[in-house]
Amino acid sequence: MLMASVSTGLLSGLVFAGPAGAAQDEETNVQNLPPVEVTAPSSSVARRTPPTRPVARAGTSSSNRPKTRIYVYPTSPGTGRGLDVDKVASAINAVDANQIRRTGSLNVTDALRDNIAGVNISEVTGNPFQPDVEFHGFIASPVTGAPQGLAVYQNGVRINEAFSDAVNWDLIPTAAIRSVTLVTNNPAFGLNALGGAINLQMKDGFTYQGAELDLMGGSFGRVQGSAQWGKQVDKNYGVYAALEGLRDNGFRNFSQSTVRRFYSDVGYKEGDSEFHVNMGLAKNDFGASATVPAELLDKYWGATYTTPQTTSNRVGYLNFTGKVDATPTWTLEGTAHVRRYEQKLVDGNPTDVQECAIAGLLCFGDDTMEANGTDGVQLANPFPTGTILGEIDRSSIRSTTFGVSGQATNTDQLFGHDNRFVMGTSYDASVTRYNATAEIGSMGENYVVSGSGVFLGATPTTDPVAGPVSLRTVNQYNGLYAMDTFNVTDAFAITGGGRFNLARIMLEDQLGTSLNGDHTFTRFNPVIGGTYKITPELTAYAGYSEANRVPTPLELGCADPVRPCMLAAFLVSDPPLKQVVSKTVEAGLRGTKELNIGSLGWKVGAFRATNYDDIVAVPAVGRTGFGYFSNVGRTRRQGLEADVNIKSSTLQFQASYAFVDARYLDAFALSSESPFRDPVTETIQVLPGNQLPAIPRHRVKVGIDYNVTDVWKVGGNALFVSSQYFVGDESNQYSKLPSYTVFNLHTSYQVTKNFQLYGKIDNIFDKRYATYGQFFDRGALPNFSNGGADFTDPRSLSPARPRAFYAGMRVTF
Repeated sequence: MLMASVSTGLLSGLVFAGPAGAAQDEETNVQNLPPVEVTAPSSSVARRTPPTRPVARAGTSSSNRPKTRIYVYPTSPGTGRGLDVDKVASAINAVDANQIRRTGSLNVTDALRDNIAGVNISEVTGNPFQPDVEFHGFIASPVTGAPQGLAVYQNGVRINEAFSDAVNWDLIPTAAIRSVTLVTNNPAFGLNALGGAINLQMKDGFTYQGAELDLMGGSFGRVQGSAQWGKQVDKNYGVYAALEGLRDNGFRNFSQSTVRRFYSDVGYKEGDSEFHVNMGLAKNDFGASATVPAELLDKYWGATYTTPQTTSNRVGYLNFTGKVDATPTWTLEGTAHVRRYEQKLVDGNPTDVQECAIAGLLCFGDDTMEANGTDGVQLANPFPTGTILGEIDRSSIRSTTFGVSGQATNTDQLFGHDNRFVMGTSYDASVTRYNATAEIGSMGENYVVSGSGVFLGATPTTDPVAGPVSLRTVNQYNGLYAMDTFNVTDAFAITGGGRFNLARIMLEDQLGTSLNGDHTFTRFNPVIGGTYKITPELTAYAGYSEANRVPTPLELGCADPVRPCMLAAFLVSDPPLKQVVSKTVEAGLRGTKELNIGSLGWKVGAFRATNYDDIVAVPAVGRTGFGYFSNVGRTRRQGLEADVNIKSSTLQFQASYAFVDARYLDAFALSSESPFRDPVTETIQVLPGNQLPAIPRHRVKVGIDYNVTDVWKVGGNALFVSSQYFVGDESNQYSKLPSYTVFNLHTSYQVTKNFQLYGKIDNIFDKRYATYGQFFDRGALPNFSNGGADFTDPRSLSPARPRAFYAGMRVTF
C-alpha cells in the first residue's frame, strides 16, 4: 500500500511534468558496461591536430559532429567518463541495471554474486540483506570488526562507515543503480582497496527517462516494491527519484526484515558542463540471527541461538557533483558530501557473570571475582539459585561524515601520442560517538535472554573490562593521486601513477583515559601497467599496484591480548597496530567477437596479492564474544578467473570459473575454540601454507536467458561453491564446511508493451547448505534440545534459505 501510494504520487508528478516515454532497458555490450555517446573528430584529424576530448552526451545534441558509442571503465573515484576499456590494465568486472533487475532482488549483492566470477556471498549475520561480499579473498562486510579489504564508492563518494570501515549493503538503493564496476589493481581508490573497489554509478534524469512500478511477493512473507521515475526537462534539466520498500519474515525464528529506501537526483547540463545534487534516506530493521550450533540445525533448520539479535540502520546523505570542460582538453570535476549514519545493535549472548561462592552476590569469570554494577559496587544476585544467566549487549554508533574531492583530466597529446592524465585529491572527516552497555538477564530454554534491569559495570582492572563504553572518535583521511595512460602506439598503452594516503585517527574516552589515542598513518601506493591490442578483437593486460588499509577506531580500541574485549561492543585499551599493505600483480587476456548466434565476450586472468602486517580478530577462548585484534604477518591470495558470455536478441548466456588460493605465509599461535587446540595454552599453531578460513577455493557459475517468443522469456542459473575451512580452524585440522550447488529458475511474460508478469524459484531442489561456519564455545550454554546435555559438535553454521517461490509484476510508463 505504501509503494502504491508513493507510486501514485510519482505518476501524478509525471502527468504534471508532461508526457514521457516508457522506461526502456539500456542497451549494453562490452563487459556489460552502459554505453556512452561521444562526439569526437575523425582519427585522421586527430593525427594532425591536438585531440579534442570526447564529450559524453545524453539525449539529442545540437552538434552535427558524428557520434560514437564507446564503453569506458572507471580508473579513479571521480564521476567522470573513465578510460576506454581497451586501455585498462586490469580485469574488467561490471554489472548493469538489466542484470540487477533480472535477479528480482533488492540486494545488489545478488547481482554481483551471479555475474562476477570471483565474487562469493556468505550470510555471516544470518540475514540475506546484510551479506558479506568476498572477492579474491577480500571482503566488504556489514559486520563491525570484520577485516575490510574492499572499498565501496557511490557516485564517487566512499561509503565504508567511519568507525569500522563496514559496508551496509542494505542502505544502497538498488533500483537506482545504473552500473556497478569492480575495479582491481588500482590504488587511486584509496583506503581499503586491498582487493579492489566496488564503484556504483547511480541513475539520473539524463540516463533514465520514464517511470516504473515493480511489486513482488512470495515465500516467508516476502512483500517488496520499488518505484522509479526519471525525466529530462528541456535540454538542461534532469530529474530522477526511486523508492523501495520490503518486508520479509525470514525462514528462521526472529529473522524478520524491513527495508525502506529513497534516492533522488536533480541535474543541470549546459554544453559540456554538468551538475548534480542527489540525496538518499534509508531506515532498515533486521533480525540478525547469526550462526547457530549444528546440533540445533539438525533438529530444526530455522533454529536460532541466543536472542534477541537485532540491527537498526539509519542513514541520510546529500551529495553535490559538478563537471566542467575548462578547455577542449581539460576537464575539472568536484564532489562535496555529507552523511549521517546511525546503527543500534541489540545482541543476546551467554555471559561470564555467574553466582558467587558467597550466596546472594554475582561474580565475573569465576565464583570469586566480583561483578560490579555501573556504580562500582558488587552486584547482588536478583535471580533464583541455579538460573542460567545471559547478557543483552547493546551498542550504538552515530557518525557524521563530510568530505570534498577534486579531479582534473587532461587529454593533450604527449610527444605526438595520445595521452590521458588524471590527478585528484580528496579529504574526508568523520566524527563518531560509540556507546555500549551490558544488561544481565536469565537465559530461557529457547535461548531467549530476558533482561532484569541490572547493568554490568567495569570489573577490576586485573580482569578484562566488561562494563559500559562511551567513546568519541575522529577520522581524517587525505588522499592525493595521479594516473597517466600513454599510447606508445595505437595498440600499446602504458599506465603509471600512484596515490599518497594520510590518515589520522583520534580516540577520546568519555568515561576514563584507557581508550585515548592519537594515531597517524602515511603511505604512498604506486601502480604501473600496460595493455596491448593483439588484434582488434583481442587485448592483453598486465599490472602491478600497492594499496593500504589503516586500523579502524574499533581495532585500535581493542588490540590488547592481555585484556580482550567484547568484539563490536566493549573496548578496553589503545595499543598501536600497524597498517596493512597489499602488493598485487595481475595479468590476463580479454576479447570480443561477433558470431552468428550473437556477440561473444570472454576473458581469462590471474592475480596474486600479498598482504603485509595483516590484521585478524583473535578470539578469547572460554569468553564467548570476547577477543582482540592483532597483526599476524603476511598472507597471500592468488588465483585465476575465466569468463565467457554470449548476447543476442534471443539468447543471453554466461559461464565462469574462479579459483582463489588464500594462505598464511608466517607462523603464529592463535586462540581458538577448535577441538584440536592445545589444552594448556588453548591455542592452535598456524603454519606457513595453511589456508585462510571462510574462503572457498572454487566457484563455478552458469546462467542462461532465452526468448521463447517475443513476449515470453525463461532463464535460470546454477552456482557451485567449493568447501571452505571453518573460522577458528586456521590450522586446517578439522574437516571443511561442505561445498554446495544451487539452481534457480526465473521467467517473465510481457502481457502488453507496458505490463510484465514475472516469477522465480530460488534453490529449486531445496538444498540444505550453509554459506559460513565457525567454532563456538560448547560449554557456554547447555543443549536444551537434548535435555540440557553438553554440546558435542563444535560447529556453528549460517544456514541458507530453503526453496522459495516469488511472483511479481512490473509496469512501465
